[in-house]
Amino acid sequence: MNQLNVSLQHSITTLAAHGWSHRRIARELDIHRETVGRHLRLAGSKPAKVLTGSPPDPAAKPAIPLAGGLVAGRQSLCVPLAAVIESAVQAGLSAQRIYQDLICDHGFTGGYHSVQRFVRQLLQTQPVPFVRMEVEPGVEAQVDFGQGAWVLVDGKRKRPHLFRIILSHSRKGYSEVVWQQTTESFIRCLENAFRYFGGVVRTLITDNLRAAVTRTDWYDPELNAKAAEFCHYGTVLLPTRPAMPRHKGKIEAGIKFAQNNALKGRSFESLAAQNLFLSDWESGVADTRIHGTTRQQIGKVFSEVERPKLAPLPASLFPVFEEAPRTVHGDGYVELKRAYYSVPPEYVGRQVWVRWESRLLRVFNQRREVIAVHALAEPGKFTTDPTHLHSPYRRVVQESLDHLLDRARLIGPQTGSWAEAMVQQRGPIGTRVLHGLLALAQKHPVKALEQAAQIALHHGTWRLRDLHTLLEQSVPAPQLDFLETHPLIRNLDAYRDCVPDCFAVANPS
Repeated sequence: MNQLNVSLQHSITTLAAHGWSHRRIARELDIHRETVGRHLRLAGSKPAKVLTGSPPDPAAKPAIPLAGGLVAGRQSLCVPLAAVIESAVQAGLSAQRIYQDLICDHGFTGGYHSVQRFVRQLLQTQPVPFVRMEVEPGVEAQVDFGQGAWVLVDGKRKRPHLFRIILSHSRKGYSEVVWQQTTESFIRCLENAFRYFGGVVRTLITDNLRAAVTRTDWYDPELNAKAAEFCHYGTVLLPTRPAMPRHKGKIEAGIKFAQNNALKGRSFESLAAQNLFLSDWESGVADTRIHGTTRQQIGKVFSEVERPKLAPLPASLFPVFEEAPRTVHGDGYVELKRAYYSVPPEYVGRQVWVRWESRLLRVFNQRREVIAVHALAEPGKFTTDPTHLHSPYRRVVQESLDHLLDRARLIGPQTGSWAEAMVQQRGPIGTRVLHGLLALAQKHPVKALEQAAQIALHHGTWRLRDLHTLLEQSVPAPQLDFLETHPLIRNLDAYRDCVPDCFAVANPS
């Protein structure tokens, strides 16, 4: 077990005396909180607790040290049987079972709560042991991010993220620095590592970083969609339990080793220069050392034992793409960068996943099945798959303007003339009006619609609601023929008196 230096021990004791929690002390001194608790227990910094629950008796015996470092004021009835109780606790027995065994086998006269308190104190002073997990070659790798060395960017220092992956059997590592911990950079680092190793491991152990995990759950974590897609590479992503660094102790130690041995006190002129240095350091320093646990040379174990056990690499690289959720609009289209793409009509109102590359767009349902494929379109354009139009669930079908006008002319000449004039007056919005006109033709007689269209055309009204009002009022069509009699029309005899020459009969020659 590692020993703390004197100054660090004094700092832990002093901060604990000021009321600092174990977690805060560990964070401030950059040590594990279990180390803080172990030191404070050994130093006896915790106040003595009365196990019997009764006030201390001035005439009682002085404090007696118990097994496991316990200190009591008044001696508990469990003290004479401390060794028996401690062995039972180590065997995993409950306080109730221990109490029953003490009564039957040792004639214990105390109460159950006395045994319960004694067992609780033993559990607080005895650290719970955990088993070190060793795996077979090619089975597991552990992944994590740390901080890289300083990089000069436009005269200012900037610190990138250090990605590192450790093969759990041979302890062979790969390091790379990146500016962002995005899902895309995380996948690219993993792919570069597999190409560097020359193969793929079966499982990847990571913490719950956002680049890979969208919802933390020890039993059933929800992985990022792109990270889950990358697992088709032939590996499985297994996040650890939250706030449990020992579940990936190899990479925790590997990150610290890279930071302290390779990068500490250094700075680089560019990100590429730091990555080139890390590549040389991995092969020249990290691979040639004798590992403290395995007592073998890392590079030799990797080349002779673990590399042949890695799964083969796929033939092509993982495709570069972007992905985002979208909700299908009521017209059966999804929107991406102001362009619109059709999907099957049964997905209207539902959420789908849209994935786009340099030239192609794919739409997936929630089961990650492809339901539509389109070429990328310019902003403002609609891309329609004809197979998405022939469905009873589709209410609006995008048709050409000429086809809609032909259908309006079939209703009657007045309706066709009104439709043509309306489109000329109202422009692109006229396409929607034509859909409404065709809907009116299904509800009203053709004769009534023809009369309403004639009136609207005569008065120059191009609103569909005006046409609908005329249909409801059933206004008869105006008389447009020439009138023979009218108060303003004079008799021809009156004109003969004014201009007799016009009415004179020419003499026959």
